[in-house]
Amino acid sequence: MKKGIHPENYRLVAFKDMSNETVFIAKSTANTKETIEFEGVEYPLLKLEISSTSHPFYTGKMTLVDTAGRVDKFMNRYKKHMDNRK
Repeated sequence: MKKGIHPENYRLVAFKDMSNETVFIAKSTANTKETIEFEGVEYPLLKLEISSTSHPFYTGKMTLVDTAGRVDKFMNRYKKHMDNRK
């Protein structure tokens, strides 16, 4: 392994899936501004829109939580397009 190319500041970070409020701990070098207390210990917090606990591939459910409203925006644009064709 090459020396000097890998980060040295790995630490435990709490990752929170915002769609289902699941929190898990993993090592990361990502910079964070927020912290969270998890099981009595304070960790830096990284918020995720989707993780393996909410992704349809891993859960077996075919519904996907759309936190940004992208599907609604697309449907509204598509509806306007179809109305203009009449």
